[in-house]
Amino acid sequence: MRIMCIGDVVGSVGCEFLRQRLPRFKQQQQIDFVICNGENSADGNGITPRSAEHLFTSGVDFITLGNHSFRRKEVYPYLDEHPHIIRPANYPTSATPGCGWAVVDMGFTSIGVINLMGQQFMDANLDNPFIRADQILKELDAKIILVDFHAEATSEKRAMGFYLDGRVSAVFGTHTHVLTGDAQVLPEGTGYITDVGMTGVIDSILGVKKEIILRRFTTQLPERFDLARGNCKLNCVVFDIDRNSGKCTAAQSYELI
Repeated sequence: MRIMCIGDVVGSVGCEFLRQRLPRFKQQQQIDFVICNGENSADGNGITPRSAEHLFTSGVDFITLGNHSFRRKEVYPYLDEHPHIIRPANYPTSATPGCGWAVVDMGFTSIGVINLMGQQFMDANLDNPFIRADQILKELDAKIILVDFHAEATSEKRAMGFYLDGRVSAVFGTHTHVLTGDAQVLPEGTGYITDVGMTGVIDSILGVKKEIILRRFTTQLPERFDLARGNCKLNCVVFDIDRNSGKCTAAQSYELI
């Protein structure tokens, strides 16, 4: 089984580029299931029902989120109602909108998807993601399990990969918007990549206009982020997973332009 995981989609420009590139790539690569991080898919940050539906109608099967999950209040009811979108599972209260993991019945198999967020350098009060992963895996009943670990520190992401090695099918990092070159299969059969990158404007800083970020770093003053425009890229990783064992047999990253 081939599962494609797409890096953070940035704004309407990223959404439109995904719609242009995804269908053909799915057909060429014989992709069975697509997971996409959509926490930046709305212009101005966050996700809205409209941007989520755009991703779904473009060929995405499942959406994961991150630290911008709740920037747009209009998405709160959507998170509670839609079964194929989840937010990080280690928010510390049951009052948080949405769910942190789900199981998708594919007929011939079931796919479990878990969303977790790191604690290092993240501006959020979160439960320990390693302990939360253990708790979820005791409840989750699926042969194939994918984990989106939305985190800043590469060491924390790498640690999560080895922590879950042999217990899940794949762990893919999101949040930093830069595709890393370490797509691999870990020793116990778990696919892994530190960060799957982003889908958005190439000539930008993480999808935002360069001059805005440069002013922020040089003046130390707050800036309102404005998304860049121009030629785009789509970063992703494809995991080949054995249906019977749930083990990953190959991991390959791609950059579509």
